[in-house]
Amino acid sequence: MKRSLSLTLLITLCFSAVMAQDSSAPPPELEESVSALDLYRQGGAFMHILLLCSMGTIAVAGYCFIHISRKKLVPKEFATALQQVMSQRDVARAYDACQGHESSLAKVISGALLKVNFERDLANKASMMDAAAEALDEEEHRQMVWVNYLNIFATLAPMIGLLGTVWGMIEAFDKLATTSGDPKQLAGGIKVAMVTTAGGLIVGIPARFFYFFFRDKLAGVMTQVQKEASFAIDLLSGEIRLQGSETPAAADHIKSDPEPQP
Repeated sequence: MKRSLSLTLLITLCFSAVMAQDSSAPPPELEESVSALDLYRQGGAFMHILLLCSMGTIAVAGYCFIHISRKKLVPKEFATALQQVMSQRDVARAYDACQGHESSLAKVISGALLKVNFERDLANKASMMDAAAEALDEEEHRQMVWVNYLNIFATLAPMIGLLGTVWGMIEAFDKLATTSGDPKQLAGGIKVAMVTTAGGLIVGIPARFFYFFFRDKLAGVMTQVQKEASFAIDLLSGEIRLQGSETPAAADHIKSDPEPQP
């Protein structure tokens, strides 16, 4: 009985000591939440450059969304009406209509119409195809300039972020060398330095995605322009006859409400 009381008393004393030790221990530190604005400020001056890159990416992507489309570059109504005029071999009317339209198809056909010569075989079709190919390459290059801006942002943003990280680590190690050498200071400095790398990737990854997306989309639209231009030239040369081309009423639509381009 005495042994049992002694054991119980000993366990009680040990438990009391543990509880007292826990109560005297400092409370755990609460993790401080860091907002995106705080991280932006921690990144330093390099984050301002990344912000400009992100704004440029958004602006160029928005422009490409609006302008790189079949509706803008190969309008269906314009292509249909142009086929009617080309089948009637009305070169002057077709050229005037193309000059009044800002689509890629109009620019390609305009270059081809300058080579028309009805005295030669198939209205000088070979020269018309060569002129259309040159105009198509020029038009594709003009549109590709905007898409290439996305590639520039996709390349520059991660490089700027990496430069900011290296610069921040240099500052962190320099501070560590001139102070007491607390590892916590080094860890904090490296954390701040890595913010610019994360920012560069956040900007660069979407920019890279949009670059590939619009590059492939532009290639598809230019292929459609080439097909429509080739078909229109075949109509003009007489290799293909368009059913119902004798009725000029449909061709009148070509000059009505031309689609403006900003």
